[in-house]
Amino acid sequence: MKITRAVVPSLFTVLNMFCGYMSIIHASRGEFVPASWFIVLAAGFDALDGIMARITKSSSQFGVEIDSLSDVVSFGAAPAFLAYQFALVQLGNVGIFLSSLLMIFAGLRLARFNVQLVGFDKDHFVGLPVPASGITVASFVLNVQNGVVGFSDTALAVLPWLSVVLALLMVSKVRYDTLPKISGKAIRKEPWKFIFGALAVIVVVVTSGHAIFPLLIAFIALGMVRWVVTFIRRIASGRPQFEEEEQMSHSRIES
Repeated sequence: MKITRAVVPSLFTVLNMFCGYMSIIHASRGEFVPASWFIVLAAGFDALDGIMARITKSSSQFGVEIDSLSDVVSFGAAPAFLAYQFALVQLGNVGIFLSSLLMIFAGLRLARFNVQLVGFDKDHFVGLPVPASGITVASFVLNVQNGVVGFSDTALAVLPWLSVVLALLMVSKVRYDTLPKISGKAIRKEPWKFIFGALAVIVVVVTSGHAIFPLLIAFIALGMVRWVVTFIRRIASGRPQFEEEEQMSHSRIES
């Protein structure tokens, strides 16, 4: 049996899926800190499979499909179950419904993404990337558990709204920038992405991960503000309707 180069990125994709499963296991035991960190770790493997696919030049339709299936587990089902077990369980059937939105809308986004596939690379995402949604939930839980957020007693009030907003943003038309590619050409083209990316990594390391949640909220808010500004400009120019988005392409960095 011949082992191809495509095995390398697929291995990281499988590790991504495994981390999502481990998150569900820990959340079922009430171990919310490791459950949250496994979602963050899954995002790391999700990024690495894209990097390895470019290095080995092995991007493929199989890679796209297995990546999306892994993302549904790690950034759809795992965050949904974590949110439910952590606080939404107190709302009964309403909590089940609200937490399920994170999984259902992640699946809808990834399905839309795959049917509109026209390539393996792009410079922006239409809608909030699924990993960003999952990490936002995980980092919120981490901060509450560590007493960082400052509103541990109101976690039940925050998570329902957070679940709904993240779910809707995943299938929205709001644009979000992709992660910067690690290459000399990409750095010269968009140096600001690397500057802000490096600063974000430094802040996360210095704060032992506590800054992940506020940084993601800032990232999400920036996309929404840009969408509103663009909409207002279209209204002012007499074009209230957004032009049809060009077909989206797919990179294996994020979904």
